[in-house]
Amino acid sequence: MCAAVYVLSTVMGYVLTSALLLKCPTLLHRRKREPFLSRHISHRGGAGENLENTMAAFKHAVGLGTDMLELDCHMTKDEQVVVSHDANLERSTGISAYISDVAYADLPPYLCKLGVTFQRECVCEGGEDKRIPLLRDVFEAFPKTPVNIDIKVNNDTLIKKVSELVVKYDREHITVWGNSSNQIVQKCYKENPRIPVLFSMRRVLMLVGLFYTGLLPFVPLKEQFLEIPMPSIVTKYATPRDTSQHVITWLADTLLMRRALFNHLTARGIQVYVWVLNDEKDFKRAFDLGATGVMTDFPTKLRDFMEKNGTPNMA
Repeated sequence: MCAAVYVLSTVMGYVLTSALLLKCPTLLHRRKREPFLSRHISHRGGAGENLENTMAAFKHAVGLGTDMLELDCHMTKDEQVVVSHDANLERSTGISAYISDVAYADLPPYLCKLGVTFQRECVCEGGEDKRIPLLRDVFEAFPKTPVNIDIKVNNDTLIKKVSELVVKYDREHITVWGNSSNQIVQKCYKENPRIPVLFSMRRVLMLVGLFYTGLLPFVPLKEQFLEIPMPSIVTKYATPRDTSQHVITWLADTLLMRRALFNHLTARGIQVYVWVLNDEKDFKRAFDLGATGVMTDFPTKLRDFMEKNGTPNMA
């Protein structure tokens, strides 16, 4: 009997302490300093309104007042850091070649029309700017705009060169970098721990596990940004093949889209970004759940939604 009472009291003490620290994490953890806050984030510069990852897209988004530009980086044969999503150029330029095998001066221009990845049956038609830009072009053009960098390949030289550019342009306080690969994120953090990092996929799964076991409030976290998809949007740009895929999508959405999780992280100074949302219903859901910011292919649509609903951006 005494053993049962001891076990019960221990469990109850753990549950109550976990619940308290979930709501008041600063009782145990020092809140992370937030050098910037981003509500409105332009995915690939706004891939639904201009050709993705082009200077035209970035200029358009910044002109609208976006808080952050999201972009992707690769390295050319002559070790130039370029802004492009795919390792292979075929989808974006029609030329089947890897960026790493082509010198920057020889990179082909983007096609006139590109499909929008996160919007079913949507094609974006670009203007005159079809050049694949250098990362330094973006830094020089937008010295005060926060940039979210996805390091697309596990390449030590690429990581080092991106870090050098961030330092050269004095952007450590307004840059976040990483990838879904835990190995890449670890290398980024080791290369320059002063640049905030994203949660990798492995760390997101760990985060969810800690949250549902009640351990999250007790665990220190080095990351400052959580970027997660809203699983329910999968049905909007990809047709689920069977019932099991519907169930998996529903389960992932139920586990990830949790107000208590978002509130706990933001209370610790960790920003939560939900991607890639392209309609008002999803914008509203993300903000209602407590997400810090929304990443979109349609920066004009998100700006209009935020103005209409009194959700100010931070630019």
